[in-house]
This record gives sequence, C-alpha cells and structure tokens, in this order.
Amino acid sequence: MTGYGIIIALLCVTVFLLIRAEFADKRKQIYLFKPISTTLLLLVAVLSFVIPSVYNEKYTLAILIALVLSFGGDIALMFKSREAFMTGLGLFLLAHIAYAIIFTVYNGFWSGDLVSGLIILAISGALFAFLYSGLDSMKIPVLLYIIIIGFMLNRAVSTLFGDFFTSTQAVLITTGAGLFYISDIILAVNRFKKPFRYNRISLAFYYSGQLCIALSTGLFAQLTC
Repeated sequence: MTGYGIIIALLCVTVFLLIRAEFADKRKQIYLFKPISTTLLLLVAVLSFVIPSVYNEKYTLAILIALVLSFGGDIALMFKSREAFMTGLGLFLLAHIAYAIIFTVYNGFWSGDLVSGLIILAISGALFAFLYSGLDSMKIPVLLYIIIIGFMLNRAVSTLFGDFFTSTQAVLITTGAGLFYISDIILAVNRFKKPFRYNRISLAFYYSGQLCIALSTGLFAQLTC
C-alpha cells in the first residue's frame, strides 16, 4: 500500500500543477507535467506485479496497453493543431476500444447490460444532438467516438453484474469509466459547442478515472491467475 500511496500522492501533485499550467497556458509546464502524470498511471498498473497473489498478469498487461494508447493521446493533445487533435482522438478511440474488449473478454455479457446500455444510449444521443450544430465536418468522427466511449462505459458497468472481478474492482472500473466519460463530455462541449475558461478541469476527471482503472489491476484484487 505504501507504493500505491506514494504514486497517488505524486499524481495528485502533478495533476494539480498540470491543471494550473493549463489555466495559465504555460506550455513548457504542460509539456512537463502531462507526460509525468500519465507515466505515474502506468506505474500504478505496473506496481500490481510486485504484490503477490493480487493480480492477473494478462489483465494487467492488457490495461497497460490501453494506458499506453492513452499516453500517446495525451502527448498528441498537448499540441493545438488539427492534426494533433485528430491523432489524439484516434489514440483515445483505440484506448476506449481496448478497455471495452478487456472488460468484455474477462467479464462477458449479463442481463443488466441492456438496462445500462439503454441509459447510456439515451445520454449519448442527447449529447450528440446537443453538439450537432457545432460539429461541421466532425460529425462522423464525433458520432463514432461517442458510440465507442458509450460502449466502453457499458462494458465497465457490466463488471458490477459479473463474477470475474471482485466487488472492489468492479466499483473501481465503473467509477473510472464514468469519470473518463465525463471528462470527454467536458472536452467535447468546450470544443464543439460553447468554449469556457475552466474546461481543463476535465483533467481532474480524466486522471481520477484512469487511476481507478489502473488500480483495478491489483488493489484489493483477489484473482486466480
């Protein structure tokens, strides 16, 4: 637990400094603290390997792949060009697909998925309708992204109904995916509908969400490898 505590404490500091740098538009600080913050997320997952009997090697490696894709997305989105934005969007799309596949492979499908799926579909549809007028040529990419992240959230919620993950892991995964979803909503509203000054608070939701998912690889997990 000491290892987790140190990494999480450092992550809180670097994310705070990153958000402050974003508000002040201090690019050099952003280029420093964003990669460090995402690297700390990777370390949280890696740490599960050194805790005996509380990790599943294949699951941890799969989560690390999604986190590496997210790392690439983070780096791309530090830059303000359209090309960088599209690259970041693509990498995060792949990360969401990876998460959806991981949760489905290990957890399967359950009857409760239909209810959560309908709720998420309604929210996602309302979000797309709200953003629609500002999307222009981005309509199809944004629609695809909304569908994929909604499906990822559905697969995360499904862990609450399954029996592969412990209840602690399921709560971490569901909470993490939900926070990730919220962070993307904030970014989408800011970029395509109504820019607002404090939109970079989305980073607090993003890193909290990714941290929860990373913690699911080892924290309180009693898995049979």
